[in-house]
Amino acid sequence: MENQNRDTYRFQVNLSGMINILSNHLYSSPKVFLRELLQNGIDAITARQAYSPDGYEGKIHVEVSGTSTGATLLVEDNGIGLNEAEIHEFLAMIGQSSKRGEDFLSTNTSFIGRFGIGLLSCFMVSDDIVMVTQSAKGGPALEWRGKPDGTYTIRKLEGEHAPGTKVFLRCKEGSEAYFEEANLQEGLFHYGALLPYPIQLVSDRNTRLINPLTPPWVKDPQLARKHRDEVLAFGKQVLGETFRDFIPLHTASGRTGGIAFILPHAVNLNAKRNHRVYLKHMLVSEAASNILPDWAFFVKCLIWTDELQPTASREHFYENAQLEQVREELGSSIRQELMRMAEYDPDRLQSIISLHALSMKALAVEDLSFYSIIHEWLPFDSTFGRKTLGELKQQPPLYFTATLDEYRQITHVASAQSMLVVNGGFIYDAELLSRLPLIDPDVETERLLPEEVSLSFTDITPQERLDYYESVRLADSVLQKFRCQVQLRRFKPEEIPVLYTLSEESAQWRVLEATKEVSTDALSSVLGSLGATFKDTAYATLYFNLNNPVIGRAFQPANQKMLPSIVEMLYCNALMMGHYPMNRQEMALLNQGIIQFIDWGLTANQVTGGDE
Repeated sequence: MENQNRDTYRFQVNLSGMINILSNHLYSSPKVFLRELLQNGIDAITARQAYSPDGYEGKIHVEVSGTSTGATLLVEDNGIGLNEAEIHEFLAMIGQSSKRGEDFLSTNTSFIGRFGIGLLSCFMVSDDIVMVTQSAKGGPALEWRGKPDGTYTIRKLEGEHAPGTKVFLRCKEGSEAYFEEANLQEGLFHYGALLPYPIQLVSDRNTRLINPLTPPWVKDPQLARKHRDEVLAFGKQVLGETFRDFIPLHTASGRTGGIAFILPHAVNLNAKRNHRVYLKHMLVSEAASNILPDWAFFVKCLIWTDELQPTASREHFYENAQLEQVREELGSSIRQELMRMAEYDPDRLQSIISLHALSMKALAVEDLSFYSIIHEWLPFDSTFGRKTLGELKQQPPLYFTATLDEYRQITHVASAQSMLVVNGGFIYDAELLSRLPLIDPDVETERLLPEEVSLSFTDITPQERLDYYESVRLADSVLQKFRCQVQLRRFKPEEIPVLYTLSEESAQWRVLEATKEVSTDALSSVLGSLGATFKDTAYATLYFNLNNPVIGRAFQPANQKMLPSIVEMLYCNALMMGHYPMNRQEMALLNQGIIQFIDWGLTANQVTGGDE
């Protein structure tokens, strides 16, 4: 039977500790107190609009006076105000939200706040919070004074007061910068640039309107095309960067929209994606990285929404099904606009692709229909230079390599023989080239392996094969320990003495051997067993170019005594030319060969007395 003799206790909240959490962990900066005050004012105005809509116009008044620690800030709204019961409920209970009751405030979804902790953020910059409020529902005006020790007082005020709320903050030491006029102006615009109610800032010297009237393209982003200069100017003002182009964003529900400004400079694939997102027209996040698909890293966005769920700090959004759907629809907006450009404004699209080819390729990999429309403008590196895919596919068949190393191995030889090979070693390129026949059946693409370039080499004559037989046999025996066979051919360019090519099996064997060198004994044993499966097939080929004068001289029968060392050095040279990492045995071989050639040179110098 359950024990009935137990006491129940209530958690005690250390308000100073809560403020420390807000300042150092929940919020990114103390300046968010401005956002929280604006948010409370906007929510109060929204509530009053529903309570007494006729002829009511909401507004927010901000006033600063004094300087340094003597500065005082007033933030006033003409919203619905609070009565005493609401003050106790909403300001005294940490975590209680004014939007969760059983009345209008709980059922209306147009409020920004959700956590009832906004006013606490003011303690980050002030040790005293004074609030004067008059409820539009009637009753006396009230003065609420809160202290960071967790105590507060309420006093009824005499006389007539207009409905609304005034919040007074006195600057505490260390927070002087947050009360400076210039910083207040910047902060109010930062958070409230899109708010639909006027925000007025008053100081000893100036009175200014912070936010202009909400542009029509905020309600309907599709109208942004007709206000191009205005949109670009707004993007520069808000995001601090000069843009030349943009794409309107919208979702099917119409509850999320925005402007995707196309970055005027190329960006890295791993660049940080920071978009500015407004919830109910209030800035929630200036570093939202998950609001767009990963491939859309070529844009910087202003996005406004009323359907996403903010986290407790109201600086990010929960990763849920709603966010996933919005992300997909915003990505679709960008995709559709690019496809529209392809049909009606190809020069504009080509300009974007030339600057942001990597992002376009990332999208093309995901969407074949998009790929089919824009593929002709996508640039690729080839042995014929950097060309668009539209230019490259005019010269079938279209050969490509799968890795950058493969391309480096064959590029000089292929170029010299007027062989078109596309470098597929960069991210997305090989995949796009292999898929090209899917969107254009008239195009034939084929992956080219380094050893296949040898098919274009010229074989030596029967007489040359006989003349060089012993030299080739000797060279072949020298390289057996490296699982490499020797072939004597003629090929262009003449400047290349040797070309090293790997089969797939020999490439895997080299990787295993390199891994064994840095592995434990136990793992090396396992890798050795795996390498044994390639014993008979894992052979590379070193092609010697008889057109090269070095090879023609080295393979002369009279030079067979020096030939092993020459072959070893040329083998090391071919590895370096092909950008292959050299293992310990090969590095030792290179060092030994250099020393040997130095010794030969010194010996020859002593014999001839310095004369050739």
